[in-house]
Amino acid sequence: MLRRLLPMLALFFSCVSLSAQDTVRFAWKVTAKRVDATTYQVVFSSNGAPGWQLYQPEQANVRDFAFAELQLRDSSAQVSPIVSETAASGSVNSPIFDGKSVALNNGAVQWHALVTFKDAVPGQLRGTLLYSYGRNDEFYPGTEQSFSVALEGGAVAQNRILIPSIDISKPVSDCGDASTEDESIWTVFWLGLGAGFLALLFPCIYPLIPLTVSFFTKRAPTRRRGVRNAFLYGFSIFIIYTALSLPFHLFQLRPEVLNNISTNVPLNLAFFVVFVVLAISFFGAFEISLPSGLANRADSKSGSGDIWGIFFMALTLAIVSFSCTSGILGGLIAGSLKGANAAWQLTAGMAGFGIGLGLPFVLFALFPGWLQSLPKSGGWMTELKVVFGFIELAMAIKFLSNADLVEHWGVLPREVFLVLWVLIGIGVVGYLLGFFRKGPRPKMGAVRLAFVAVFGAITLYLIPGMFNVRSAGLTLISGFPPPLSYSIYPNHKALQGAVKPMHNDYDGALRRARAEGKPILIDFTGWACVNCRRMEERVWTDPKVAGLMRDEFIVVSLYVDERRRLPAAEQIEYTARRGDKRSIETVGDKWATFQSENFFAVSQPQYVIISADEKALTRPKTYTESTSDFIAWLECGLQAAKK
Repeated sequence: MLRRLLPMLALFFSCVSLSAQDTVRFAWKVTAKRVDATTYQVVFSSNGAPGWQLYQPEQANVRDFAFAELQLRDSSAQVSPIVSETAASGSVNSPIFDGKSVALNNGAVQWHALVTFKDAVPGQLRGTLLYSYGRNDEFYPGTEQSFSVALEGGAVAQNRILIPSIDISKPVSDCGDASTEDESIWTVFWLGLGAGFLALLFPCIYPLIPLTVSFFTKRAPTRRRGVRNAFLYGFSIFIIYTALSLPFHLFQLRPEVLNNISTNVPLNLAFFVVFVVLAISFFGAFEISLPSGLANRADSKSGSGDIWGIFFMALTLAIVSFSCTSGILGGLIAGSLKGANAAWQLTAGMAGFGIGLGLPFVLFALFPGWLQSLPKSGGWMTELKVVFGFIELAMAIKFLSNADLVEHWGVLPREVFLVLWVLIGIGVVGYLLGFFRKGPRPKMGAVRLAFVAVFGAITLYLIPGMFNVRSAGLTLISGFPPPLSYSIYPNHKALQGAVKPMHNDYDGALRRARAEGKPILIDFTGWACVNCRRMEERVWTDPKVAGLMRDEFIVVSLYVDERRRLPAAEQIEYTARRGDKRSIETVGDKWATFQSENFFAVSQPQYVIISADEKALTRPKTYTESTSDFIAWLECGLQAAKK
């Protein structure tokens, strides 16, 4: 029990202290002494801070809490507990630790820890010292001090990032894509527009359409003024939702950072939880809404002047409809945050959503007779919301799958993923047919039967994917489920004859290319990259494409979201072309920087053909659904290799 309670109590008291007192940061000097070929003593020295005390790293009376700890970037290295070379200068009976006596230092201290390397010894040791300090009743645990210290006899990192011989502006042959920029902004805009139209059908928005339009047309002294007010209302909705993307521009994050958001494991797990909660909400368990006071304040200002009053009416709509739109907006945000233009993609998607939500108010004000043709609001909107709840569950599984693929947990192999989606499809069909509700079954109208047919067909289409059969490829949805290689079946029949690239081994591919006299086809990809899987399952499986890649090229796939840490000897601080420093710690860091520095792109997939002496043979190639186009590019690369 004490082992569990002490860290929680320490965190609680530190948070209380931080809110009431100023803190201090100790200055540390870090050195390293070589003990033997693989072991080093890392020494931490500090002169202390006036009026503050450092807690000794080893405490005889408290063995269930780490007062000081050394964390290294290299997870394979063994680290001993930190030991103080300086005797304690005092002690205190701390209420945080049940009144036990804990040792303190008021002045200078010197600590050390032993680090032993299993692999090659790096030239630089990089890590973080976590220490605890305080005064009187204040206690600050886990204060971080990052450091980098040279190791005698360590190997200098040999990571090659920028390769001067690769110049994609002057390839041997001028075939390939003229630009490597992400061109999906308009796609996201149209998706946002459709999402905005879909949101109109939910019960928290649909009934407001005739009420709001009637308000503008009847309140205005002239029809022209009513139309103008309705236009301002729709435009305000557009402005409000577009403004939600502004923080992503203000952060000014590097393109690589925005690109990695979509494959960030904690973020994908967070989206998984959020979408499960949204699904439960859409099933009617509870309502999700912003604080009522926020809506009341916005509504109170809706009568303050003409233009500002209309703007606050639009803001009130956005707030009160949050329970319906949150799920759609969540999917839009999560799906937009990828690629070099992630921030602009999100802006385009939000702008499309705002237009889709606001445009009908303007159109119905222009043509008020259309209001008579609108179907009456009723139970069908609730049913639509429940159906969307099932879709939210399917999206939640996709986010969990992204995290699983990146970390290789094996929790959601392809077949398990598809079983869950099939169950969700059965749930939608069963709900629409009335099997999961009390009372009489609903009438089978044309629209209901159409929905049943669509979801039933999708569910039937998914079923072969659960088995080890040739038809398990499911090319219509390729990229959404995990790849065929991430399967419970060791040798999947659908992968017979498929290309098997080298994984994350560029240097190995280079050696093999020189030995066999073949060009190298680099595949910049990602574990959670939808378009990468589409290419592999739709284009790479073409017999001619597979034959060319297998027989004429050395193919290497470089995963930019690979979270496996590099050996300590290969971890470096890299200075990019534009002068910013980047920490190369994982395999993904290395290949993402390699791609951006040499090929000026951060989105995947991107394909590059280079010679064995590392010269660009063609311009890069990005995602394409045209098999003939990809074949022509491959053949162009082979011709360039012969020049």
